Amino acid sequence: MVFSSIPFLFFFLPLFIAAYFLVPTIRGKNLITLAFSLVFYGWGEPAFILVLLASIAFNTIAALQIDRRKGRSRTAVLAVSVALNLLLLAVFKYGGFTVSNLDAVLRPFGFGIPVPRIMLPLGISFFTFHCLSYIIDVYRHRFAANRDPIEVALYIALFPQLVAGPIVRYKTVARQLGSRRHTLGRASAGARIFVIGLAQKVLIADQVAQIVEAAFDHTPLPSIIEAWTGLLAYTVQIYFDFAGYSNMAIGLGLILGFTLPRNFRLPYTSQSITEFWRRWHISLSSWLRDYLYIPLGGSRGGALQTYRNLVTVFLLCGLWHGASWNFVLWGAWHGTFLVIERIGLSRLLFQVPMPARWAYTQLVVMGGWVLFRSNDLSMAGVMCGGLIGRYGTDAMGFEMHSALLPGAVTALLAGCAFAVFPRWIKLRSTTGPLLAIADCAWVFCLLLLGIVYVAAGVYSPFLYFRF
Repeated sequence: MVFSSIPFLFFFLPLFIAAYFLVPTIRGKNLITLAFSLVFYGWGEPAFILVLLASIAFNTIAALQIDRRKGRSRTAVLAVSVALNLLLLAVFKYGGFTVSNLDAVLRPFGFGIPVPRIMLPLGISFFTFHCLSYIIDVYRHRFAANRDPIEVALYIALFPQLVAGPIVRYKTVARQLGSRRHTLGRASAGARIFVIGLAQKVLIADQVAQIVEAAFDHTPLPSIIEAWTGLLAYTVQIYFDFAGYSNMAIGLGLILGFTLPRNFRLPYTSQSITEFWRRWHISLSSWLRDYLYIPLGGSRGGALQTYRNLVTVFLLCGLWHGASWNFVLWGAWHGTFLVIERIGLSRLLFQVPMPARWAYTQLVVMGGWVLFRSNDLSMAGVMCGGLIGRYGTDAMGFEMHSALLPGAVTALLAGCAFAVFPRWIKLRSTTGPLLAIADCAWVFCLLLLGIVYVAAGVYSPFLYFRF
Protein backbone atom coordinates (compact mmCIF):
# COMPACT_ATOMS: atom_id res chain seq x y z
CA MET A 1 0.00 0.00 0.00
CA VAL A 2 1.26 3.45 -0.86
CA PHE A 3 0.18 6.84 0.43
CA SER A 4 -0.76 8.08 -3.04
CA SER A 5 -3.37 5.39 -3.69
CA ILE A 6 -7.14 5.10 -3.46
CA PRO A 7 -7.07 2.29 -0.83
CA PHE A 8 -4.89 4.38 1.47
CA LEU A 9 -6.52 7.81 1.01
CA PHE A 10 -10.16 6.70 0.95
CA PHE A 11 -10.24 3.59 3.15
CA PHE A 12 -7.16 2.94 5.27
CA LEU A 13 -6.46 6.50 6.44
CA PRO A 14 -10.05 7.52 7.35
CA LEU A 15 -10.63 4.24 9.23
CA PHE A 16 -7.32 4.56 11.03
CA ILE A 17 -7.83 8.22 12.02
CA ALA A 18 -11.33 7.46 13.31
CA ALA A 19 -10.17 4.47 15.35
CA TYR A 20 -7.08 6.30 16.62
CA PHE A 21 -8.90 9.34 17.99
CA LEU A 22 -11.84 7.36 19.37
CA VAL A 23 -9.52 5.48 21.72
CA PRO A 24 -8.86 7.68 24.78
CA THR A 25 -5.61 6.24 26.17
CA ILE A 26 -2.09 6.36 24.72
CA ARG A 27 -1.76 2.61 25.30
CA GLY A 28 -4.90 2.04 23.23
CA LYS A 29 -3.72 4.43 20.53
CA ASN A 30 -0.42 2.54 20.37
CA LEU A 31 -2.21 -0.78 19.92
CA ILE A 32 -4.45 0.67 17.19
CA THR A 33 -1.47 2.21 15.39
CA LEU A 34 0.55 -1.01 15.61
CA ALA A 35 -2.35 -3.09 14.27
CA PHE A 36 -2.93 -0.72 11.35
CA SER A 37 0.83 -0.55 10.70
CA LEU A 38 0.95 -4.33 10.28
CA VAL A 39 -2.04 -4.21 7.92
CA PHE A 40 -0.32 -1.43 5.97
CA TYR A 41 2.89 -3.44 5.72
CA GLY A 42 1.24 -6.71 4.81
CA TRP A 43 -1.15 -5.27 2.24
CA GLY A 44 0.89 -6.48 -0.75
CA GLU A 45 2.86 -9.43 0.69
CA PRO A 46 1.30 -10.69 3.97
CA ALA A 47 3.99 -13.35 4.41
CA PHE A 48 6.64 -10.72 5.05
CA ILE A 49 4.82 -9.62 8.21
CA LEU A 50 6.47 -12.65 9.80
CA VAL A 51 9.91 -11.30 8.86
CA LEU A 52 9.05 -7.92 10.38
CA LEU A 53 7.61 -9.45 13.57
CA ALA A 54 10.61 -11.76 13.95
CA SER A 55 12.95 -8.78 13.63
CA ILE A 56 10.95 -6.82 16.21
CA ALA A 57 10.86 -9.70 18.69
CA PHE A 58 14.56 -10.49 18.31
CA ASN A 59 15.71 -6.89 18.77
CA THR A 60 13.37 -6.30 21.71
CA ILE A 61 14.93 -9.26 23.53
CA ALA A 62 18.46 -8.35 22.38
CA ALA A 63 18.15 -4.81 23.77
CA LEU A 64 16.94 -6.14 27.13
CA GLN A 65 19.84 -8.59 27.25
CA ILE A 66 22.36 -5.87 26.38
CA ASP A 67 20.88 -3.60 29.02
CA ARG A 68 21.19 -6.09 31.88
CA ARG A 69 24.68 -7.37 31.05
CA LYS A 70 28.13 -5.91 31.65
CA GLY A 71 31.63 -6.20 30.26
CA ARG A 72 32.47 -8.73 27.57
CA SER A 73 29.12 -10.46 27.85
CA ARG A 74 27.38 -7.20 26.94
CA THR A 75 29.68 -6.68 23.97
CA ALA A 76 29.19 -10.28 22.82
CA VAL A 77 25.40 -9.93 22.82
CA LEU A 78 25.68 -6.71 20.81
CA ALA A 79 28.02 -8.34 18.30
CA VAL A 80 25.71 -11.32 17.79
CA SER A 81 22.66 -9.06 17.52
CA VAL A 82 24.27 -6.78 14.94
CA ALA A 83 25.53 -9.79 12.98
CA LEU A 84 22.09 -11.41 12.86
CA ASN A 85 20.42 -8.18 11.78
CA LEU A 86 22.94 -7.79 8.99
CA LEU A 87 22.54 -11.45 8.08
CA LEU A 88 18.79 -10.95 7.64
CA LEU A 89 19.49 -8.02 5.34
CA ALA A 90 22.21 -9.93 3.50
CA VAL A 91 20.08 -13.00 2.82
CA PHE A 92 17.05 -11.16 1.47
CA LYS A 93 18.73 -8.23 -0.24
CA TYR A 94 22.16 -9.48 -1.31
CA GLY A 95 21.78 -13.27 -1.51
CA GLY A 96 20.88 -13.36 -5.19
CA PHE A 97 23.44 -10.65 -6.04
CA THR A 98 26.24 -12.56 -4.30
CA VAL A 99 25.38 -15.89 -5.91
CA SER A 100 25.01 -14.34 -9.38
CA ASN A 101 28.46 -12.76 -9.14
CA LEU A 102 29.94 -16.02 -7.88
CA ASP A 103 28.26 -17.82 -10.76
CA ALA A 104 29.75 -15.31 -13.23
CA VAL A 105 33.23 -16.01 -11.85
CA LEU A 106 32.93 -19.81 -11.77
CA ARG A 107 30.93 -20.43 -14.97
CA PRO A 108 33.95 -20.02 -17.33
CA PHE A 109 35.57 -22.88 -15.39
CA GLY A 110 32.53 -25.11 -15.80
CA PHE A 111 31.07 -24.62 -12.33
CA GLY A 112 27.68 -22.97 -12.79
CA ILE A 113 25.60 -22.10 -9.74
CA PRO A 114 21.82 -21.71 -9.88
CA VAL A 115 20.89 -18.17 -8.87
CA PRO A 116 18.02 -18.06 -6.36
CA ARG A 117 15.16 -15.64 -6.78
CA ILE A 118 14.64 -14.11 -3.38
CA MET A 119 11.81 -11.64 -2.95
CA LEU A 120 12.81 -8.49 -1.09
CA PRO A 121 10.64 -7.64 1.94
CA LEU A 122 9.34 -4.11 1.64
CA GLY A 123 11.39 -1.57 3.58
CA ILE A 124 13.81 -4.12 5.02
CA SER A 125 16.73 -1.67 4.72
CA PHE A 126 14.84 0.93 6.73
CA PHE A 127 13.47 -1.19 9.56
CA THR A 128 16.80 -3.03 9.90
CA PHE A 129 18.56 0.31 10.40
CA HIS A 130 15.94 1.23 13.01
CA CYS A 131 16.69 -1.99 14.86
CA LEU A 132 20.45 -1.53 14.63
CA SER A 133 20.39 2.03 15.94
CA TYR A 134 18.14 0.96 18.82
CA ILE A 135 20.35 -1.86 20.12
CA ILE A 136 23.58 0.07 19.50
CA ASP A 137 22.31 3.09 21.43
CA VAL A 138 21.22 0.84 24.29
CA TYR A 139 24.76 -0.55 24.33
CA ARG A 140 26.17 3.00 24.35
CA HIS A 141 24.01 3.85 27.39
CA ARG A 142 22.12 6.53 25.45
CA PHE A 143 18.95 5.21 27.08
CA ALA A 144 17.66 2.11 28.83
CA ALA A 145 16.02 -0.67 26.85
CA ASN A 146 12.27 -0.25 26.69
CA ARG A 147 10.53 -3.06 28.58
CA ASP A 148 7.21 -2.49 26.84
CA PRO A 149 7.21 -4.68 23.70
CA ILE A 150 4.29 -2.74 22.22
CA GLU A 151 6.24 0.53 22.31
CA VAL A 152 9.33 -1.08 20.77
CA ALA A 153 7.20 -2.70 18.07
CA LEU A 154 5.50 0.62 17.36
CA TYR A 155 8.85 2.40 17.06
CA ILE A 156 10.07 -0.10 14.47
CA ALA A 157 6.79 -0.65 12.61
CA LEU A 158 5.18 2.83 12.71
CA PHE A 159 3.57 2.87 9.27
CA PRO A 160 4.35 6.46 8.16
CA GLN A 161 8.09 5.76 8.19
CA LEU A 162 8.18 1.95 8.02
CA VAL A 163 8.89 1.25 4.36
CA ALA A 164 10.76 4.30 3.02
CA GLY A 165 11.91 6.39 5.95
CA PRO A 166 12.91 8.80 7.20
CA ILE A 167 15.20 6.70 9.41
CA VAL A 168 14.12 7.60 12.94
CA ARG A 169 16.31 7.18 16.02
CA TYR A 170 14.60 5.69 19.04
CA LYS A 171 15.68 8.62 21.19
CA THR A 172 13.80 10.99 18.87
CA VAL A 173 10.43 9.41 19.64
CA ALA A 174 11.12 7.68 22.99
CA ARG A 175 9.00 10.03 25.08
CA GLN A 176 6.29 10.27 22.46
CA LEU A 177 5.74 6.52 22.52
CA GLY A 178 4.37 6.77 26.06
CA SER A 179 3.02 10.32 26.12
CA ARG A 180 2.25 12.69 23.26
CA ARG A 181 0.17 15.76 22.63
CA HIS A 182 -2.70 15.88 20.17
CA THR A 183 -3.84 19.36 19.28
CA LEU A 184 -5.84 20.85 16.42
CA GLY A 185 -2.87 23.04 15.52
CA ARG A 186 -0.48 20.08 15.25
CA ALA A 187 -3.04 18.09 13.26
CA SER A 188 -3.60 21.04 10.91
CA ALA A 189 0.14 21.51 10.37
CA GLY A 190 0.56 17.78 9.79
CA ALA A 191 -2.28 17.69 7.26
CA ARG A 192 -0.73 20.64 5.41
CA ILE A 193 2.66 18.91 5.19
CA PHE A 194 0.97 15.69 4.05
CA VAL A 195 -0.90 17.49 1.26
CA ILE A 196 2.29 19.20 0.06
CA GLY A 197 4.04 15.83 0.00
CA LEU A 198 1.15 14.27 -1.93
CA ALA A 199 1.35 17.09 -4.48
CA GLN A 200 5.10 16.66 -4.83
CA LYS A 201 4.57 12.99 -5.57
CA VAL A 202 1.56 12.93 -7.90
CA LEU A 203 1.69 16.38 -9.51
CA ILE A 204 5.41 16.50 -10.23
CA ALA A 205 7.26 13.19 -9.74
CA ASP A 206 4.60 10.99 -11.37
CA GLN A 207 4.11 13.39 -14.28
CA VAL A 208 7.78 13.55 -15.26
CA ALA A 209 8.14 9.76 -14.89
CA GLN A 210 7.01 9.21 -18.47
CA ILE A 211 9.88 11.39 -19.75
CA VAL A 212 12.35 9.41 -17.63
CA GLU A 213 11.02 6.09 -18.91
CA ALA A 214 11.16 7.28 -22.51
CA ALA A 215 14.83 8.27 -22.20
CA PHE A 216 16.14 5.43 -20.06
CA ASP A 217 13.93 2.48 -20.99
CA HIS A 218 12.56 3.04 -24.50
CA THR A 219 15.29 4.88 -26.40
CA PRO A 220 18.11 2.49 -27.40
CA LEU A 221 20.55 5.22 -28.50
CA PRO A 222 19.43 8.58 -27.08
CA SER A 223 20.48 11.78 -28.77
CA ILE A 224 22.04 14.51 -26.67
CA ILE A 225 18.65 16.25 -26.33
CA GLU A 226 16.89 13.04 -25.31
CA ALA A 227 19.62 12.07 -22.85
CA TRP A 228 19.80 15.43 -21.10
CA THR A 229 16.01 15.82 -21.05
CA GLY A 230 15.63 12.36 -19.51
CA LEU A 231 18.38 12.96 -16.96
CA LEU A 232 16.93 16.33 -15.95
CA ALA A 233 13.51 14.69 -15.59
CA TYR A 234 14.97 11.96 -13.37
CA THR A 235 16.77 14.56 -11.26
CA VAL A 236 13.38 16.15 -10.64
CA GLN A 237 11.53 12.86 -10.27
CA ILE A 238 13.71 11.24 -7.61
CA TYR A 239 13.78 14.39 -5.49
CA PHE A 240 10.06 15.09 -5.52
CA ASP A 241 9.18 11.41 -5.21
CA PHE A 242 11.36 10.84 -2.15
CA ALA A 243 10.89 14.28 -0.60
CA GLY A 244 7.16 13.89 -1.20
CA TYR A 245 7.09 10.57 0.64
CA SER A 246 9.15 12.01 3.49
CA ASN A 247 6.82 14.99 3.82
CA MET A 248 3.78 12.74 3.83
CA ALA A 249 5.38 10.59 6.53
CA ILE A 250 6.32 13.63 8.61
CA GLY A 251 2.83 15.08 8.23
CA LEU A 252 1.14 11.83 9.27
CA GLY A 253 3.51 11.51 12.21
CA LEU A 254 2.65 15.03 13.37
CA ILE A 255 -1.07 14.24 13.25
CA LEU A 256 -0.39 11.24 15.50
CA GLY A 257 1.75 13.28 17.89
CA PHE A 258 5.16 12.11 16.62
CA THR A 259 7.87 14.52 15.54
CA LEU A 260 9.77 12.79 12.75
CA PRO A 261 13.07 14.26 11.49
CA ARG A 262 13.27 16.38 8.38
CA ASN A 263 14.85 14.39 5.55
CA PHE A 264 15.63 17.07 2.94
CA ARG A 265 16.86 20.65 3.11
CA LEU A 266 16.74 21.89 -0.47
CA PRO A 267 19.58 19.66 -1.73
CA TYR A 268 19.62 21.10 -5.24
CA THR A 269 20.68 24.48 -3.87
CA SER A 270 23.96 22.95 -2.64
CA GLN A 271 27.28 24.39 -3.79
CA SER A 272 29.42 21.31 -3.12
CA ILE A 273 28.95 17.56 -2.80
CA THR A 274 29.80 17.86 0.90
CA GLU A 275 26.91 20.29 1.31
CA PHE A 276 24.65 18.11 -0.83
CA TRP A 277 25.01 15.23 1.62
CA ARG A 278 24.09 17.52 4.49
CA ARG A 279 20.84 18.25 2.67
CA TRP A 280 19.92 15.01 0.86
CA HIS A 281 18.40 12.02 2.73
CA ILE A 282 19.59 13.56 5.99
CA SER A 283 18.40 10.69 8.16
CA LEU A 284 20.52 8.19 6.18
CA SER A 285 23.66 10.33 5.97
CA SER A 286 23.52 11.11 9.71
CA TRP A 287 22.93 7.41 10.48
CA LEU A 288 25.97 6.41 8.41
CA ARG A 289 28.02 9.13 10.11
CA ASP A 290 27.11 8.09 13.66
CA TYR A 291 27.08 4.31 13.27
CA LEU A 292 29.73 3.72 10.60
CA TYR A 293 31.96 6.69 9.80
CA ILE A 294 32.74 7.70 13.40
CA PRO A 295 33.25 4.10 14.63
CA LEU A 296 35.68 3.58 11.71
CA GLY A 297 37.68 6.52 13.04
CA GLY A 298 36.00 9.39 11.23
CA SER A 299 38.46 12.21 10.65
CA ARG A 300 40.37 11.60 13.87
CA GLY A 301 43.27 9.85 12.15
CA GLY A 302 45.47 11.06 9.34
CA ALA A 303 44.29 12.28 5.96
CA LEU A 304 44.59 8.89 4.30
CA GLN A 305 42.51 7.24 7.02
CA THR A 306 39.84 9.90 6.64
CA TYR A 307 39.71 9.39 2.89
CA ARG A 308 39.54 5.63 3.37
CA ASN A 309 36.66 6.01 5.81
CA LEU A 310 34.75 8.32 3.48
CA VAL A 311 35.08 5.99 0.50
CA THR A 312 34.19 2.94 2.63
CA VAL A 313 31.06 4.61 3.98
CA PHE A 314 29.85 5.66 0.54
CA LEU A 315 30.58 2.30 -1.03
CA LEU A 316 28.36 0.80 1.66
CA CYS A 317 25.85 3.62 1.18
CA GLY A 318 25.61 2.65 -2.49
CA LEU A 319 25.28 -1.03 -1.64
CA TRP A 320 22.58 -0.19 0.94
CA HIS A 321 20.50 1.31 -1.85
CA GLY A 322 20.53 -1.85 -3.92
CA ALA A 323 22.26 -5.11 -4.77
CA SER A 324 23.81 -3.93 -8.03
CA TRP A 325 27.19 -2.75 -9.24
CA ASN A 326 25.48 0.42 -10.45
CA PHE A 327 24.74 1.38 -6.85
CA VAL A 328 28.23 0.47 -5.69
CA LEU A 329 29.72 2.70 -8.39
CA TRP A 330 27.23 5.45 -7.49
CA GLY A 331 28.51 5.31 -3.92
CA ALA A 332 32.12 5.30 -5.14
CA TRP A 333 31.33 8.30 -7.37
CA HIS A 334 30.10 10.40 -4.44
CA GLY A 335 32.81 9.13 -2.10
CA THR A 336 35.49 10.09 -4.62
CA PHE A 337 34.20 13.64 -4.98
CA LEU A 338 33.94 14.02 -1.20
CA VAL A 339 37.60 12.99 -0.94
CA ILE A 340 38.62 15.37 -3.73
CA GLU A 341 36.81 18.22 -2.00
CA ARG A 342 38.59 17.42 1.27
CA ILE A 343 41.95 17.32 -0.47
CA GLY A 344 41.54 20.91 -1.63
CA LEU A 345 38.74 21.33 -4.14
CA SER A 346 36.49 22.93 -1.50
CA ARG A 347 38.96 25.78 -1.03
CA LEU A 348 39.14 26.31 -4.78
CA LEU A 349 35.37 26.20 -5.15
CA PHE A 350 34.83 29.13 -2.84
CA GLN A 351 37.20 31.23 -4.90
CA VAL A 352 34.92 31.01 -7.94
CA PRO A 353 31.49 32.64 -8.39
CA MET A 354 28.50 30.99 -6.76
CA PRO A 355 26.83 29.99 -10.07
CA ALA A 356 29.96 28.03 -11.02
CA ARG A 357 29.96 26.20 -7.65
CA TRP A 358 26.29 25.40 -8.05
CA ALA A 359 26.73 24.18 -11.64
CA TYR A 360 29.62 21.90 -10.61
CA THR A 361 27.51 20.35 -7.86
CA GLN A 362 24.52 19.74 -10.09
CA LEU A 363 26.64 18.14 -12.80
CA VAL A 364 28.27 15.77 -10.31
CA VAL A 365 24.92 14.87 -8.74
CA MET A 366 23.29 14.33 -12.13
CA GLY A 367 26.25 12.23 -13.25
CA GLY A 368 25.61 10.01 -10.25
CA TRP A 369 21.92 9.77 -11.11
CA VAL A 370 22.85 8.13 -14.44
CA LEU A 371 24.30 5.20 -12.49
CA PHE A 372 21.45 5.27 -9.97
CA ARG A 373 18.64 5.10 -12.53
CA SER A 374 20.18 2.78 -15.13
CA ASN A 375 19.20 -0.87 -14.90
CA ASP A 376 22.76 -2.03 -15.50
CA LEU A 377 26.20 -0.74 -16.43
CA SER A 378 25.49 -1.18 -20.12
CA MET A 379 22.52 1.18 -19.93
CA ALA A 380 24.60 3.66 -17.94
CA GLY A 381 27.25 3.57 -20.66
CA VAL A 382 24.66 4.23 -23.36
CA MET A 383 23.23 7.17 -21.41
CA CYS A 384 26.70 8.64 -20.89
CA GLY A 385 27.27 8.31 -24.63
CA GLY A 386 24.02 10.14 -25.28
CA LEU A 387 24.96 12.94 -22.88
CA ILE A 388 28.12 13.71 -24.85
CA GLY A 389 26.37 13.54 -28.23
CA ARG A 390 27.67 10.18 -29.38
CA TYR A 391 24.33 9.22 -30.99
CA GLY A 392 23.44 12.59 -32.50
CA THR A 393 22.82 16.07 -31.24
CA ASP A 394 19.33 17.08 -32.31
CA ALA A 395 17.23 14.04 -33.18
CA MET A 396 14.25 13.12 -31.02
CA GLY A 397 12.48 9.82 -31.46
CA PHE A 398 8.79 8.91 -31.24
CA GLU A 399 8.99 7.77 -27.62
CA MET A 400 10.38 11.07 -26.38
CA HIS A 401 7.96 13.09 -28.51
CA SER A 402 5.09 11.08 -27.04
CA ALA A 403 6.33 11.63 -23.50
CA LEU A 404 6.71 15.39 -23.82
CA LEU A 405 3.05 16.12 -23.24
CA PRO A 406 2.06 19.56 -21.91
CA GLY A 407 1.38 18.20 -18.41
CA ALA A 408 4.74 16.46 -18.21
CA VAL A 409 6.64 19.49 -19.50
CA THR A 410 4.81 21.78 -17.08
CA ALA A 411 5.61 19.44 -14.19
CA LEU A 412 9.27 19.32 -15.24
CA LEU A 413 9.57 23.11 -15.38
CA ALA A 414 7.69 23.52 -12.10
CA GLY A 415 9.89 20.88 -10.45
CA CYS A 416 13.06 22.65 -11.57
CA ALA A 417 11.76 25.98 -10.28
CA PHE A 418 10.50 24.71 -6.93
CA ALA A 419 13.65 22.67 -6.27
CA VAL A 420 15.97 25.62 -6.86
CA PHE A 421 13.79 28.60 -5.92
CA PRO A 422 11.62 27.26 -3.08
CA ARG A 423 10.68 30.71 -1.80
CA TRP A 424 8.38 31.06 -4.76
CA ILE A 425 5.93 28.64 -3.16
CA LYS A 426 6.07 29.88 0.43
CA LEU A 427 3.05 31.76 1.73
CA ARG A 428 3.45 32.68 5.38
CA SER A 429 0.20 33.05 7.32
CA THR A 430 1.92 35.26 9.93
CA THR A 431 1.97 38.22 7.54
CA GLY A 432 -1.78 38.80 7.58
CA PRO A 433 -5.25 37.24 7.38
CA LEU A 434 -5.50 37.53 3.60
CA LEU A 435 -2.30 35.57 3.08
CA ALA A 436 -3.50 33.04 5.65
CA ILE A 437 -6.66 32.55 3.60
CA ALA A 438 -4.60 32.35 0.41
CA ASP A 439 -2.35 29.77 2.04
CA CYS A 440 -5.32 27.59 3.04
CA ALA A 441 -6.86 27.95 -0.42
CA TRP A 442 -3.57 27.00 -2.07
CA VAL A 443 -3.22 23.86 0.08
CA PHE A 444 -6.86 22.93 -0.54
CA CYS A 445 -6.33 23.25 -4.30
CA LEU A 446 -3.26 21.02 -4.04
CA LEU A 447 -5.35 18.45 -2.18
CA LEU A 448 -8.10 18.47 -4.80
CA LEU A 449 -5.63 18.20 -7.68
CA GLY A 450 -3.75 15.44 -5.89
CA ILE A 451 -6.92 13.42 -5.32
CA VAL A 452 -8.01 13.91 -8.94
CA TYR A 453 -4.66 12.66 -10.22
CA VAL A 454 -4.66 9.72 -7.80
CA ALA A 455 -8.17 8.74 -8.86
CA ALA A 456 -7.36 9.05 -12.57
CA GLY A 457 -3.82 7.70 -12.52
CA VAL A 458 -2.18 4.30 -12.50
CA TYR A 459 -0.29 2.52 -9.73
CA SER A 460 3.02 4.32 -9.14
CA PRO A 461 5.01 3.10 -6.14
CA PHE A 462 7.52 5.38 -4.48
CA LEU A 463 10.99 4.96 -5.97
CA TYR A 464 12.60 4.27 -2.61
CA PHE A 465 10.34 1.29 -1.92
CA ARG A 466 12.81 -0.79 -3.89
CA PHE A 467 15.53 -0.02 -1.36
